[in-house]
Amino acid sequence: MATVADVTVHEGHWIGGERISSPADFDDVSPIDGQVIARVARGGAEEAAAAVSAAERAFPAWSRTTREERARLLHAIADGVEKRLERLAIVETTDNGALLRSHLRGVMPRVAHNFRFFADWLLRLGRDDFETRGHRNHVSWDPAGVCALITPWNAPLMLATWKIAPALAAGNTVVLKPAEWSPLTASLLADITAEAGLPDGVFNVVQGYGEEVGAPLVADPRVRRISFTGSVPTARHIAAAAAPNLTPLSLELGGKSPLIVFADADLDLAVDLAVEQYDNAGQVCLAGTRLLVQEEISAEFTERFLARAAALRQGDPRDLATDIGPQIHAEHFARIDGFVRRAVEAGATPLIGGGPNTDLGGLYYRPTLFTGVAADSEIVNEEVFGPVLTLQTFRTEEQAVEMANSTEFGLAATLVTGSPESAGRVAARLVAGTVWVNCFFVRDLRAPFGGARQSGMGREGGDWSFDFYCDVKNTVFAPGGWNG
Repeated sequence: MATVADVTVHEGHWIGGERISSPADFDDVSPIDGQVIARVARGGAEEAAAAVSAAERAFPAWSRTTREERARLLHAIADGVEKRLERLAIVETTDNGALLRSHLRGVMPRVAHNFRFFADWLLRLGRDDFETRGHRNHVSWDPAGVCALITPWNAPLMLATWKIAPALAAGNTVVLKPAEWSPLTASLLADITAEAGLPDGVFNVVQGYGEEVGAPLVADPRVRRISFTGSVPTARHIAAAAAPNLTPLSLELGGKSPLIVFADADLDLAVDLAVEQYDNAGQVCLAGTRLLVQEEISAEFTERFLARAAALRQGDPRDLATDIGPQIHAEHFARIDGFVRRAVEAGATPLIGGGPNTDLGGLYYRPTLFTGVAADSEIVNEEVFGPVLTLQTFRTEEQAVEMANSTEFGLAATLVTGSPESAGRVAARLVAGTVWVNCFFVRDLRAPFGGARQSGMGREGGDWSFDFYCDVKNTVFAPGGWNG
């Protein structure tokens, strides 16, 4: 047991309705001050296999529960999240360094919403029967089995429950492997599911490092679905492990998204949206890190952007007045700094930032904006996943589209324009799973979510989630009466 911000957190795995320890553990370090806040059970192949076994045993009964009962339990989990909202928020802030105000106002309420949404969607899931030469076709969604869910550290509980909620709603059992840099709210969620009455083994949590516990988990032939959010290199390892078993995958990977500002845009809005890309210290896969600004307004845009960015307050994320907190981990901090240093060596000019915040020390990295970047440079084409943006200019709509589509990623894009016609033309040509026009980060669970190219494969959300987490079946009934 660990005490984090006066909240008691179990450090063991959650397997088959029991807390399980491991022979070894690992230090969970807060990025705020570098202090060890928990010593978490370090799982391996044995724990991965035990969790899959527990999930497999629980699957037959859980898969046969009625939709109404599954929906009731998901709502009970949401109730438990809301009851503990402040505790979840402070633990996650301490664990991963994201802003407490964001956790309180948006992130943790969204966790509860994830469960409620998929509970309600389950009850309306279905399509009208249709006829083929007098035969009746009936489409159904059958639970697939054990789902292995591997989730990232930048919004640990919210991103995990985007996967957990539909997987459970579909009638599957779950083995969650949370990121080792931010595992604690997954442990708290296990307590919440038990209190809500979720049967033992339906939801399991195995903790540890990807190569030790994640690798045997995704290679287990008993796993019927794998959903992963994280880096492209890790996704390649997961896909290779899943291939011998032909396990279906849903992969939401990195991004290098463009934020395109046309000359007819509302500049105040454009600047607000651009500065918003520093949210969560830049550790957001959807962030529009490539600012593409039409030439005739680039000088004014830059001046306004620098003024707004200078007003951002960096510091302790537990302070509700803070705008930017620390990076998650020393390893990630060094990675960001490496990108910045190489960009400077390649001739890029940092208009702001360009290095660590030496006033704060630790893992605080200054918000950075580069100009003078080459189109083929690393800083333009590779995901930094930190508070680092680039600014490039374009002349024409055609050039803007060409620049926007020039990387290997295709997760999201943002357009700022005063012309509906231009917005429609450009959005239609962008390679992206999500395009925002004059807005950013509006996410409705009814909509499909995922990426193109190296940003992933598959879509989740609404019916798309159930299509992935289920075996979709069509039953064809012959016309006429029945004998007997």
